[in-house]
Amino acid sequence: MKIGVVIFPGTSGDRDLIHVFRNVLEQEVVELWHKDTDLQNADIIVIPGGFAYGNYLRPGALAKFSPIMESIVAFAKSGGFVLGISNGFQILCESGLLPGTLLENESMQFVCKNICILPHGTTTALTASLDKNRPLKIPIAHGQGRYYADKEELARMRINGQILFRYCSEDGLISEVVNPNGSMENIAGICNEDYNVFGMMPFPERAADDELGNTDGRLILESLIRFVKGTA
Repeated sequence: MKIGVVIFPGTSGDRDLIHVFRNVLEQEVVELWHKDTDLQNADIIVIPGGFAYGNYLRPGALAKFSPIMESIVAFAKSGGFVLGISNGFQILCESGLLPGTLLENESMQFVCKNICILPHGTTTALTASLDKNRPLKIPIAHGQGRYYADKEELARMRINGQILFRYCSEDGLISEVVNPNGSMENIAGICNEDYNVFGMMPFPERAADDELGNTDGRLILESLIRFVKGTA
C-alpha cells in the first residue's frame, strides 16, 4: 500500500502523517510537492493540515489552483481514495471534491484541544472498521472549522450516508454544548457521493502513536488502509 502525502507551502501536518503511516502503520509513503503532477502510483492521497499558501483569501482558495490538485481531482474522479485533514478538508471543499464549506469558528477564536467524535455508519473506508457506539478522542486545531452546507445539501448527505463523524461528549451524546466550532449538525467529517473522498477537521495522526497515550486516531487510518486493500 502506497500513501501519497501532499505538501504545500505552509503545510504543517505532513511530518506527523509521514511518521504515522511509515513507522506506526508500516506503509510505503511518498512525499508529493504542490508543483508535482505525478502522484507516483499512490493508492491513497492524503492532504494534511496546516496553512497552505498562508490561507490567503480563505483556507484552500489558492491551494486548489496548484498543479498537483489537477491530478488529485482526476484521481478522485476515477475512483481513487483521497483524505483531507483540517486544512486538507478545506482544500477539498474549495476544489469541489466535497460538498459544503468551512467557515470561521462560531467563537471567532482558534480552537486547539482534544474533542470526541462519534462515527456514523460503517460502510465507508474511514468508518468500516469502527464501532459506531464508541466515541473517539481526537485533537482539533483550527480557526475555520465550522462546517456549513445548505438545508437541501445536508438532507442529501444524510440520505446518502455522507456524514461520517459528529462532535460528541465522552459518553457519545451529540449536543450543541460539545460542538467546538458551531458546525451544522455537529459535523466533524464527511465524504462525497461516491464514498472515495473524505474530509475531517480532527487530526487522527495526532492520536495514533502509543507514546502519545491515545491511539483512537489510528483506528480511523487503519480502517482506511484495510478498506482500500480490500477493494484493490
